[in-house]
Amino acid sequence: MAEPVRAATGPAGLAWGESERTIADLVVERLRAWGVPRVFGHPGEGVALIVEALHRAGGDPAFVPSRQEEAAGFMASGHARYAGGVGVCLATQGPGALHLLSGLYDAKLDGKPVVAIIGQQTFSALGSAYQEIELHRLFGDVCSQFLRTAAVPEQVPYLVDQAIRTAVSTRSPTCLVVPHDLLDQVVPDGLPHPDGGGVIAAAPGLPPARVVPHEQDLGAAAQLLSAGRRVAILVGQGGYGAADEIMQLADRLDAGVATSLLGKPVLDERLPYHTGVLGQVGTAASAQLMAGCDTLLMIGTNDPWTGYYPMPGQATAVQIDIDGSRLASRYPIDIPLIGDARETLRALLSRVPERRNRDWRDMIEAAVDRARVECDARAEAPTERLNPRLVLRELSPRLPENSSVAVDVGSVTYWYARHLQLPLGVRAHLCGTLASAGSALPYAIAAKLAHPDEPVFALLGDGAMQAGGLAELITVAQHWPEWPDPRLVVLVLNNADRGGRGGEPERGPATEPVRAVGAEPDRPAGSGLPSPEQVRAGDIPYAGWARLLGMHGIRVDRPEQVGAAWEEAIAADRPTLIEAVVDSAIPLEPPEQPFADLRGLSADGVAEGTGTAAVRGRAQTLREHAAQGADLV
Repeated sequence: MAEPVRAATGPAGLAWGESERTIADLVVERLRAWGVPRVFGHPGEGVALIVEALHRAGGDPAFVPSRQEEAAGFMASGHARYAGGVGVCLATQGPGALHLLSGLYDAKLDGKPVVAIIGQQTFSALGSAYQEIELHRLFGDVCSQFLRTAAVPEQVPYLVDQAIRTAVSTRSPTCLVVPHDLLDQVVPDGLPHPDGGGVIAAAPGLPPARVVPHEQDLGAAAQLLSAGRRVAILVGQGGYGAADEIMQLADRLDAGVATSLLGKPVLDERLPYHTGVLGQVGTAASAQLMAGCDTLLMIGTNDPWTGYYPMPGQATAVQIDIDGSRLASRYPIDIPLIGDARETLRALLSRVPERRNRDWRDMIEAAVDRARVECDARAEAPTERLNPRLVLRELSPRLPENSSVAVDVGSVTYWYARHLQLPLGVRAHLCGTLASAGSALPYAIAAKLAHPDEPVFALLGDGAMQAGGLAELITVAQHWPEWPDPRLVVLVLNNADRGGRGGEPERGPATEPVRAVGAEPDRPAGSGLPSPEQVRAGDIPYAGWARLLGMHGIRVDRPEQVGAAWEEAIAADRPTLIEAVVDSAIPLEPPEQPFADLRGLSADGVAEGTGTAAVRGRAQTLREHAAQGADLV
């Protein structure tokens, strides 16, 4: 990922030692040596010298100012997702540092490499309590892999290198704190090592490794998969780049394939055996696939919807993951395989013989067909206001194959998971594990800056738009004239939701009551907050705000307008915001779980057949029925 180290030059283009250069310039040089294309941040006193150094560097790396540090953190996480390299964000001490936390936790929970560079008060001012926060306590959890404060100039190249190297190798956020008075110091001529003989080596670059499981483990996994009669494959974001191998293995085993929410873009969703997303936001076909399988292969997934997995004891399981700490964390695993998904699947393919089980595959494909018909029917159902399912479904046939999609948290997550069909090649991401509202537009900006010649789509609700999207549209307005392809399409589902935030999906066990996305607890009387009846669609003119910023704005409130609006936005010569006035009363129902009564039973219960033996007996009955071709799907 790293570019060759370039000769160090000062602000005037002079070689090392020919111009007085500061530690802030040195920080920028190390980022450039690692091939970092841009730094996301919000200017502040503690990092003003780094911002000035970035400007002196002439855009290499470029500085991308956000309206607030939280957006900068999400942009850095988004860069790691869409560009594939390390994301870098910048913030000053105090409130600036606090605002970065959401984006850094997003990177930590979804395994993305991000480096945060934090400014700090001058050493002499430490202890004065002015904008002072214990940064090591604040970032100690989220940046646990690497968190250092630079104290002398000689440390800086090494610390920058280690922050990036650690972030990439551990797929996690790291943090470097640099005091303001250190940034202003002149780089020592030749950058000598510290007194006392200590040697601090600094060198950018981290060659990728090839990680493949041991031969005996691959053989055992191949044997287990080959013995399965009803194989299900669950694909997560770790399956990126392995679509061909997954499809080959699925065809060889006549398996059905489901994905996690984060793994939705890995495979072409038009495949006849692709059941869609698994879990509360997913499809009935995926729930049925898991209910009927006797063998499970998990590829690069840590999907939290464990209530939709096969019952423990129902299926034998193989799991592939590059991170050994995630193995068997969601389901009992018989053969764990630590390795890169693509390399591991290639090794498995040579060991798994082709065999046919058309009865199982036919049942899966029939379930997929029924699920798609049901989705179409729900999208076309008449509603009081515009049906939000229809808005996402109408994008599916119009979505360019080279595009990127950013999805926010809230009801839009449901409609994206079930009604937007992604063709192979589309990059799509969301704040999947942290589930923080307001992430989609920063993601989309990062995606567009990484791929300025390709269209980008951001899908969010009115709550997320109010949470930060209105401000970050200014960032879009600032940059879009520079893009070869100016299309960045922002969809705002305006359902006039109470408070506007839209909530987030609940991820509790399947036995717990399900709270719909967007639902909020009742407010006490006299809270002073508006009720749903007091908020009406259109009170905030989202499309008008986009037009005010020099972009295109479209407002739709009737079904016949939806397709034309997407076509108009995709053909526009500038970014477009589509404000869809949708019905807030559409239920967010989880898919029905076949044989759900077998889950959540007491381990020691014996009355009325509720004990462990009863669970095993019913599971065995389920397996026998499936083996006999019963229509479980």
